[in-house]
Formats: sequence, C-alpha cells, structure tokens
Amino acid sequence: MSDIIQELIRLSNELGREERQLAILGEGNTSADLGDGTFLVKASGTSLGTLSPSGLSRVSHEKVDEILARESVSEQEIEEGLVDCLADATHKKPSVETFLHSICLRQPGVRWVGHTHTTSVLSILASKHGAELFKRHVCPDAIVVCGLHVLSVPYINPGLELARAVKRGLDEHLARHGKPPKVILMENHGPVALGATSKDVLNIMLMLDKWARVLIGAMACGGIRYLSDEDAVTIDSRLDEAYRRKMIDAQ
Repeated sequence: MSDIIQELIRLSNELGREERQLAILGEGNTSADLGDGTFLVKASGTSLGTLSPSGLSRVSHEKVDEILARESVSEQEIEEGLVDCLADATHKKPSVETFLHSICLRQPGVRWVGHTHTTSVLSILASKHGAELFKRHVCPDAIVVCGLHVLSVPYINPGLELARAVKRGLDEHLARHGKPPKVILMENHGPVALGATSKDVLNIMLMLDKWARVLIGAMACGGIRYLSDEDAVTIDSRLDEAYRRKMIDAQ
C-alpha cells in the first residue's frame, strides 16, 4: 500500500501545481483503489498541491454503499457518515466527494480518479454553453487521451446527491457505449478524470485543459469548427492511435 500512497501523493501534487491552474487552495480531490474493498481519498480540507500521506483517508466501499442506499439522509448524517465510512479510524474525515470517488473507482478498468476545478474547463462549464461544447471534438489528441464520449452532469451541490446523479449517468453511459467515460464534466463545478493508472488521470486532465483552451480560442476567433462525427469515430478506432495511447501512458 505504501507504493500506492506515494503515487497518489505525486498525482495530487501534480494536479495541484499552481501554475497549471487546475486547482488552488482546498479545491479538488484524488483517490486510488486498494483492491481489497477499500480506497484512499484526499481528506477534507487538505490541499492537492501540498498533500502528504497524513492528508489521505482510507475508506470502505461497503460502508459508502450503506449510506448511498438510504432514502433520506440529513446533512448531519452525511457528516457523521463520512467518518463512519473510514476503514481506519485514526484517519481524518474524508472529502465530501468520497461517495463520488467510490462510485467512479468501481467502474470497469478504473483504479485512479482525479477531480479538479480547472480554470479553462470551468470557464466553459459555467457559461451558457455548459458541457455542450465538449460533446463534439476539435482535435485528434483529445479523442486519443480523453475518449470519444464525455459524461456531463448538471450542477448539483457536492456530496451524496451529486454522487447519486453521477452513478445514474455512469450506468447509462456504460449501457450505451460499453465502457465508462474517461471524463465526467460537472457543470459549474469541474471535471473528473477516470483512469487505469495515475498517469492516465494526469494525462486526461492536462489534455482536457488544452481542449478547453482551444475551444475558448476558437470562439474568440469567430466560432468553433468541429471534426465530423465520422472523422472522430475513425480517429478513436485507428490502430496507430491505439498504439499512441499506449506510448503516452507509458511515458
């Protein structure tokens, strides 16, 4: 587990680098599945950029499910529930997004999750366009790294209800596309990256930032010229692009 702890710290610190404008202060959170029914998630009130092992909480998926299964949960019960979810009682209270992380980490092939409040992405998600601008593609590399289809969720206050909405969206996405998304876009809130590795999560977040900045630049230059849906599907399925995915992940 020590290797995963150190890797999660590295991922968190990379996402929290101030010059990247992905997250500042206490924004965002990260998690990694431990494969034994528990996972590590950033503790409440800690900062990605300065996160250390003491800022991680070990949480039980089963205990998260017990709270998710309740029909009505008060704010106080959620606060108490976050502590009750701990698999190690000596750890700090986990992030309010713990429920979301638990759901995402149990998607097929997903072991690492990162959530940020990326300035460029949030500039679009908080606009009248919402997530719609990300429903089509403008450049091949975004398809290669971020996937062909993103999942969007309207604004819901962070916590239990948001996690439930994300679960519904993930279930629908999996049924429609046969695999989970690499990107979840929560309007007026920020993106979530789902990866098989910590490098996946970082790559997705960095490429998503570029994608957003390209969209903003294109709008400033007169409007967005999207790739055709046919071209986007072709890029997603090309053998050379599949090879590039492996090479990018390995770097």
